Amino acid sequence: MAATILVVEDEPAIQELISYSLRQARHVVFGARNAEQAMEIVNDALPDLVLLDWMLPGMSGVEFARVLRRVTRTKTIPIIMLTARAEESDKVAGLEIGADDYITKPFSPRELLARIKAVLRRRAPEAADDLVEIGGLRLDSATHRVTAGDKEVVLGPTEFRLLHFLMTHSERVHTRSHLLDQVWGDHVFVEDRTVDVHIRRLRKALENVSKDGLVQTVRGSGYRLSAGPAASMGII
Repeated sequence: MAATILVVEDEPAIQELISYSLRQARHVVFGARNAEQAMEIVNDALPDLVLLDWMLPGMSGVEFARVLRRVTRTKTIPIIMLTARAEESDKVAGLEIGADDYITKPFSPRELLARIKAVLRRRAPEAADDLVEIGGLRLDSATHRVTAGDKEVVLGPTEFRLLHFLMTHSERVHTRSHLLDQVWGDHVFVEDRTVDVHIRRLRKALENVSKDGLVQTVRGSGYRLSAGPAASMGII
């Protein structure tokens, strides 16, 4: 699944190379040259993962990682340290401050992408899923396609993210506010009823392949995706 990745690297050539490789792999990339710029980005929108250079001007990457780990909002963001320091003691220090992985420069784009996928799979399995199939509905996050049999379902980007979340968290009831946080992000301030609008759009698209019944309304609680019988037939 495409992730939003913040690259904190003060060397322009290295940042550009990393960013290009990530975009080629369909990730959304934000770049920062120092910890201050990175914090501004994090305060505006939480990334799915941070690639963090050890040596930065001003606040070091290690200290910035400590800051992220001290704050409730950011303490679970996966962090991969990027550094030219190859000594074992440095690697241990990076991992002890809360980094999820450690890559020594120089490294290949292929290795970096593999490390990113591994970290995302460990910290958020649904973010790394390539294929999810429930009740005959198949979602391929790698190609951004949804199909039922040989028919393709055409979805907008928000409906795709909504369906992906529901399919990777099936059989659970999700409130509107929870869906807003998980699909739109905690930095977006919109009304709860926005979820209802996109649920209707999602169901309308799924009607074309007779799969709209997978998205169920649980009265007084929210929504769930289930291949089983609907607990409620009410549709908001």
